[in-house]
Amino acid sequence: MLRISLPVCCQDNTFTPPLDQSQQTLFPDGSTCSYFLVSFIYHFVQIGDTDINMSQRQVLQVFEQYQKARTQFVQTVADLATRPQNIETLQNAGVMSLLRPLLLDAVPTIQQTAALALGRLANYNDDLAEAVVKGDILPQLVYSLAEQKRFYKKAAAFVLRAVAKHSPELAQAVVDCGALDALVISLEEFDPGVKEAAGWALGYIARHSAQLAQAVVDAGVVPLLVLCIQEPEIALKRVAASALSDIAKHSPELAQTVVDTGAIPYLAQMILNPDSKLKRQVFSALSQIAKHSVDVAEMVVEADIFPAALSCLKDPDEYVRKNVTTLMREITKHTPELSQIIVNVGGIAAVIDYLGDSKGAVRLPGIMMLGYVAAHTENLAMAVIVSKGVPQLAICLEEEHEDHIKAATAWAFGQIGRHTPEHAKSVAVANVLPKLLHLYLDTESSEDLQVKAKKALKSILQKCTYLPVLEPLLYDAPSNILKHVICQFSKVLPHDSKARRLFVTSGGLKKVQEIKAEPGSALQEYINAINNCYPEEIVRYYSPGYSEALLERIDNYQPN
Repeated sequence: MLRISLPVCCQDNTFTPPLDQSQQTLFPDGSTCSYFLVSFIYHFVQIGDTDINMSQRQVLQVFEQYQKARTQFVQTVADLATRPQNIETLQNAGVMSLLRPLLLDAVPTIQQTAALALGRLANYNDDLAEAVVKGDILPQLVYSLAEQKRFYKKAAAFVLRAVAKHSPELAQAVVDCGALDALVISLEEFDPGVKEAAGWALGYIARHSAQLAQAVVDAGVVPLLVLCIQEPEIALKRVAASALSDIAKHSPELAQTVVDTGAIPYLAQMILNPDSKLKRQVFSALSQIAKHSVDVAEMVVEADIFPAALSCLKDPDEYVRKNVTTLMREITKHTPELSQIIVNVGGIAAVIDYLGDSKGAVRLPGIMMLGYVAAHTENLAMAVIVSKGVPQLAICLEEEHEDHIKAATAWAFGQIGRHTPEHAKSVAVANVLPKLLHLYLDTESSEDLQVKAKKALKSILQKCTYLPVLEPLLYDAPSNILKHVICQFSKVLPHDSKARRLFVTSGGLKKVQEIKAEPGSALQEYINAINNCYPEEIVRYYSPGYSEALLERIDNYQPN
């Protein structure tokens, strides 16, 4: 290899070629060089610099292309994961193993988008969520929650939430990887978006079981959630209220933990917030707190949420209306005193109007609330009757198709009608008894519906003394129901001559004689009691076979 050492021709280490061929270049040591040699050296150096620059650009271009490819890949996968029809194809293509290393990418946007894509995939079904767990991705995400920037923290919390939502086992896997401490730290972040993402994940963990909710509580989450509902951001308020609801629902102890942190006053302040989604969560949280015991229910009532909450029964959002009614149900079920508070503020009339304006499953808490109120005392049951609750419940029984809603309605009728003859008559005149009998006898009715319809029938029949509504049951009721019907006739007829006459002319007495009862049974005793109300010849006249006996006497009669 030829090495040429040339003197430097100027102070800035650059060559300046002669202006023309006759010029000589003077070097610092006094030597000269021709135009051609200087020009050669000049062009040689310039070419070398160009080659070096081109090589650097080519190398950097490779990295730029690789970065663009990674970016495009994660963005495309994240976009494809939003459409359910693409999920199976992505899964079969091994997308999980491709996304995992990108969580540690040097480029933050690639990290965030990879986490977003994983979250969307895990959110779709439990198989993909399990793939996240089995791929040891969770520890990586938990570590990143403490180290990375806010955008990545939100994406990482989204993945944890998407995994935890599917089952208690997957939620436990999230807890086992140390996610709770990292999520608690995220709740203390300044950025409300990070707090929201963390609160959402914690709520999804807590909702599955009391054990998981207790683990969330033990991590110190509840005071931070109470602080979050005081933040100005509506989305953060929603998530915090939802998480408190998910914690409180499991047990009286967990509900008491929420109460002890002072959550009730802050929740009560938001019941008239214009945001419907927030009101949904607020009323849900108050319901889950109030349902556990008389003490906490009284604390909810003492927060002065009534009668203001009744205005929310007219909210355009049906779930707000449903959750308000659910709250009223959870309060009224405890004691007559709590029920009376709801009655005094106009709660019964408001719920009856709500039932008239609603259809389907959202009616259920309102139906049950009326049943709970009526169950306590005859005065409260009469308040339901006076407020026109029975006709509205009859409409619900007629309109609804789901057996569990019909069962709840039948139960509510039983609670209203079981107190006194007046209560029973109010239910019976609404033509409820034949409907309950039909539901009891219908083979397509669920077992629960049959049980509740039968129990309601018995409760009402045992108090009902209004005979015109009982008589149709003589023709359709099976023996186990019929005995209660006959029993009521046997109680009333001995003391009411007008009823005795009407019972004969309507064909009731004739029907009673056709009933075949076992000797010595309760039913036979009731029949005997009815027969004793009439002359023997009247009973014999309406007994089966009497007309044939008369004809036989005519045949055997010999005139004088």
